[in-house]
Parts: sequence; structure tokens; C-alpha cells
Amino acid sequence: MKRKDLIRHLERHGCEFLREGSNHTIYVNRRKQKSSSIPRHQEIIDFLAKKICRDLEVLEP
Repeated sequence: MKRKDLIRHLERHGCEFLREGSNHTIYVNRRKQKSSSIPRHQEIIDFLAKKICRDLEVLEP
């Protein structure tokens, strides 16, 4: 899955950008009080994309 598509999916489901780390971008779901980091690779493997969605408690893509 493309990184842009995952971020678009997360933002559609209420997640917000929190900050940039050195190698990751941190997104947060304020309603559920959960956060997760997204690596800055162009392609994110499906297993990792599903794990990020589970961590943020949003629907899997």
C-alpha cells in the first residue's frame, strides 16, 4: 500500500498528524486516545498497514 493512501485513509477516519520523528510520522486518534508511528517508506506492507489501523482503532483498509 502506498504511504499517501494509508495517510489519506487514516485522516478520513478521524486521525490527525501529531509530529514528525526522525524516521517516522506520528499520527493520533484523539477520540480513542491512541497513537501510532508510520514509517517514511513509499510502500508500506499490508501487514504493517493493518497493524497501524488496529493501533489507532480505525477500520482496516
